[in-house]
Amino acid sequence: MRRRSLLSAALAAPLATAGAVGALQSPAQAATWSSSDKWGTWQNGSYTLYNNIWAPSGYGPQTIWANSASNWGVWSDQPNTGGIKSYPNVSRTLGRQVSSMGNVSSSFNVTNPTGSGLAYNTTYDVWGNGDDHEIMIWTQWTSNVGPIGGYVTNVNLGGRNWNYHQGHNGANPVYSFMATSQFTSGTVNITPICQWLVNQGRMPNVRIDQIQFGWEITSSAGGKNFNVNSYSTAF
Repeated sequence: MRRRSLLSAALAAPLATAGAVGALQSPAQAATWSSSDKWGTWQNGSYTLYNNIWAPSGYGPQTIWANSASNWGVWSDQPNTGGIKSYPNVSRTLGRQVSSMGNVSSSFNVTNPTGSGLAYNTTYDVWGNGDDHEIMIWTQWTSNVGPIGGYVTNVNLGGRNWNYHQGHNGANPVYSFMATSQFTSGTVNITPICQWLVNQGRMPNVRIDQIQFGWEITSSAGGKNFNVNSYSTAF
């Protein structure tokens, strides 16, 4: 169902020049980089920023901006219709088997929009063997969205409690961990989640490739701002 491990991207449009001195600026206008291109990407050290409007149709405008991998955001105006329209995210590639992936963790702090007409989830998307296996780690979401597959069990991993769901999107299995207490800042220990899946026989000992973090946006009618105040992935 979901295609977020991008294989191609267009060059970002040049950054617009600032307005007159003293004029108010949007985050995108003031940022180091921004793009409204559907597949806009920007490399910042070992991280890549993706605008990633991946829905084939029925999507609205979206602009991603960034000063760095730890300071970026997106303005998105997605219609109040069903189906995920985009997954703007920051990505870093690990390239290690689960059995030898070491201690992998990620910390973040985000500011999410409020109001009516919103449907989205804040989530990590961890990919195994390219795009053969998809591990989703949901940290926060609106009540009108949910994971692929059915509930399996509750498990404590990496110091947090998660409700585990398992399903298939038609292209690859999806393993979803939903925080029992939603949070918009904190640290997620990714290694114990991956190793639990392997130890339980639910996923083979895959190579963990891209570790992505961002928002799956279904609707944000009228235009909403999603901001990353800080972010890092350590391994």
